[in-house]
Amino acid sequence: MNRKEFLKSSALAIGGFYFLHSNLLQAMQPQLRDQKEIDAPIIIIGSGYGGAVSALRLCEAGKKVIMLEMGLNWGKSNLPYSNLLKPGQSSAWLKTKSIAPFLNIFSLKPFTGVLDRLDFEHINIWIGRGVGGGSLVNGGMAVTPKESYFKEIFPDLDAQKFYSFYFPLARKELKVNVIDEQFLQDCPFYKFTRVGEGEAHKAGFKTMRVPNVYDFDYMEKEYKNEVPRSAFNTEVIYGNNHGKNSLDKTYLQKALDTGNLEILDLHSVDIIKLNNDKTYTLNVQQIDTAGKTVADKVFHCKKLILAAGTMGTLKLLLHSHAVNNFPINESIGKNWGNNGNFMTGRNWVKPLSGGTGAKQSTIPVGGVDNWDDPDHPFFAEIAPLPMGMDVATALYLQINRVDKKGSVSYSNNQLTIDWDESNTKKMRENADYFIKKMNKANGGTRAHLLFNNGFGANICYHPLGGCVLGEATNAFGKLKNHDNLFVLDGSLIPGTIGVNPFVTITAITEYCMDNLMKQNEFA
Repeated sequence: MNRKEFLKSSALAIGGFYFLHSNLLQAMQPQLRDQKEIDAPIIIIGSGYGGAVSALRLCEAGKKVIMLEMGLNWGKSNLPYSNLLKPGQSSAWLKTKSIAPFLNIFSLKPFTGVLDRLDFEHINIWIGRGVGGGSLVNGGMAVTPKESYFKEIFPDLDAQKFYSFYFPLARKELKVNVIDEQFLQDCPFYKFTRVGEGEAHKAGFKTMRVPNVYDFDYMEKEYKNEVPRSAFNTEVIYGNNHGKNSLDKTYLQKALDTGNLEILDLHSVDIIKLNNDKTYTLNVQQIDTAGKTVADKVFHCKKLILAAGTMGTLKLLLHSHAVNNFPINESIGKNWGNNGNFMTGRNWVKPLSGGTGAKQSTIPVGGVDNWDDPDHPFFAEIAPLPMGMDVATALYLQINRVDKKGSVSYSNNQLTIDWDESNTKKMRENADYFIKKMNKANGGTRAHLLFNNGFGANICYHPLGGCVLGEATNAFGKLKNHDNLFVLDGSLIPGTIGVNPFVTITAITEYCMDNLMKQNEFA
């Protein structure tokens, strides 16, 4: 055997030995969670809708992905989610008191719960923390925006392609379904919906049935007490123990099943640095469930996806720019909005005939569709208020146009939002019109017990924008001034989409990933 053949056969032998024993060698290496410095080809920050879609499509293509999530992986924690009437560990992110929109009379021991609230001068923003992001804490209303409004918001996108392919794909992967009408009419837990729809019709408004990601087959079984209760046990904004198809049960689980995804929870990214070779270095703090830093880590990656949610992504970009002059486009932080969120309600709703029901499901299935009204366009979720007693109160989350956008900036080591009463002026007018018309037709009063004069102008569940598709990024989410950084979350949507946004965020990420993969951006 000559030298060339010897080297070739030796290389083959060594390669075969390594292949056969790769699992053993990998097992001998320190687990990722225990390493202080980690190199990865692709890192995704955040495990909400954008991050989950990105992870699945990359993993299906055989790419190895590390996902960093600052919240807890509740699916692996063996800890239960709390319900609304008994707030516990899951109910707030490192707070000493519960932070639900109403009646925060409960003291808490700080814990990395699933619900957080960011407080600004004129607006409070509720966001999800944990593996699954906002899908853990929302009401699951899987609404597709009106095509006319989608075209108005995204004039450069192919709406026909979205409504024939990307939206159906998103609904399929999210396991969207619709409640059985007969069950809805018979179930005492949905009296609030029946009353809300009936009173809306009497006032001259149209209503619509709203799909959801909660498994309604499971719901019918829980009503019969055949399975543990969740929607009928006042579980929602602190997490659902059963029934709800949150992302950890859909996109993320499918990505994990490929064997190509590693999720590191309780890993909070602080600063991003762009290196000379166009790769990225991340400074990361690993925390425990009390919020204490247990390790400072450094991650290096070739490709980086920011999917930390609108506020998380903006904070990372703006903070990194302030600290180390991280390159950002001038449009970062612009075109931000609250998706037209405006809470309102009515008291003394049918008080002599059982009100809105002592038992209420936490999963909303009805909405008032007034979007085609040229003077007062809005969509209003007929929302539950499960207090364990009949409070004769109708609660509504209105979603309006956002005619005056705000902006997000960074100073004094914190985010600031340019947003005040002038941004919600038209939303207030719509709420006033809606409540007056409802009360005139049905009786009732403004919900003074819940809001200031019946208006919850400062409540935001759907922050959107600040890193708008085609402005701060290219047509598919690649951040301008960068070759290897992609933004894929709600910050791509310019402040408003007219309905609960997560189906749209999912569809837009599917669209972006489809095109990015075709362009070999992750090769």
